Amino acid sequence: MDDCLFCKIVAGEIPGDIVHTTERTVAFRDINPQAPTHVLVVPKAHFANAADLAAGDPQASAELVTAAAAVATAEGHDDYRLVYNTGEGVGQTVFHTHLHLLAGRPMTWPPG
Repeated sequence: MDDCLFCKIVAGEIPGDIVHTTERTVAFRDINPQAPTHVLVVPKAHFANAADLAAGDPQASAELVTAAAAVATAEGHDDYRLVYNTGEGVGQTVFHTHLHLLAGRPMTWPPG
């Protein structure tokens, strides 16, 4: 997508603090972190949300979680939270699937 911020980061057109890449994913630090470790893991291919990704490329969907776990381990975290926001009503602001990896502080339940 020509106007997608995350597609531009994946393509290297916009800089991002990249911390991990795989064949299908790129992980980079969130510019507005909500925890000491806040990394976004995105598929290299554009899908609007997590449901679209799971339907369109189930292997990439699974690889987002695997990549997030690798980043958490590399950052020294055994405990972490993974979050997908799907839709504007729950806080999705960039409509390219992204998995939030949050770690490094206590987190409450329920979130939000």
